[in-house]
Amino acid sequence: MNTSNIDRIDSALADNILQQIPTTVMAVNRDMSVVFINKAGLEMIGKSWEQAKGMPCRDIFQSRHCGTEQCRMKQVMAGEQAVTTRNEMKVKDKYIPIEYTAAAMKDDAGNIVGGLEYIIDITLRVRQEKKLKEQSRTIMEISTPAIKLWDRVVILPVVGVVDSLRAQQMMNTMLTKIMETSAKVIILDIQGVAAVDTAVANHLIKIAKATKLMGCRCIISGISPAVAQTLVQLGIELGGISTNSTLQDALSDAFKLMDIEVRPKGSI
Repeated sequence: MNTSNIDRIDSALADNILQQIPTTVMAVNRDMSVVFINKAGLEMIGKSWEQAKGMPCRDIFQSRHCGTEQCRMKQVMAGEQAVTTRNEMKVKDKYIPIEYTAAAMKDDAGNIVGGLEYIIDITLRVRQEKKLKEQSRTIMEISTPAIKLWDRVVILPVVGVVDSLRAQQMMNTMLTKIMETSAKVIILDIQGVAAVDTAVANHLIKIAKATKLMGCRCIISGISPAVAQTLVQLGIELGGISTNSTLQDALSDAFKLMDIEVRPKGSI
């Protein structure tokens, strides 16, 4: 068997493999005209090979990157490395989320003669990611509720770990509650926070400053002896932020700031 026969067998085998891959594989020449689409790709776009052959790829896939500087196919044909990214393409008059990999197609001499794309429909993945984000947001909202404790006095009890994402959610919750209730004092109770380090302390300071910009005083309660020692050892200054060891003391200070006097029932 001569070399040409072996090459033909290899070529037929390669074509057979590409046709059986259950995801879209496409190839274009330097003019961005389609020179190959496998069976899965033709099924995705709803065209026959006779219809798709030689068409500009942007007329077939109509993705949001087509015809723009974001087109990864153009980038790899200009010499950039193969890249994988997300995009949206139009299929049957609606856009679907996809993930595609673009790579340069080269001849035996190493010259770039076109480009290859591998396209995956990630609709289910995006839907699941969205669901997980919604669940995460719901859990965070439940775990960090802002409660109207008194007229224009709000409390935000914090339990668990405070990271950057949690701190941003806490700030959003507090600022929204201040706007909704016209609060003048907000108590940030950190008794349930497992550990306070420099990062956590900086998050608390930022939250307190943000509330001040909205005309609201922030009192941090739940400062335990261990937390107090940690803040001192780390050299962290809370500035002019009022602090208390207990929620009761914080509420008492809030009443003083609001010029509210609480008396036992029946007292004069």
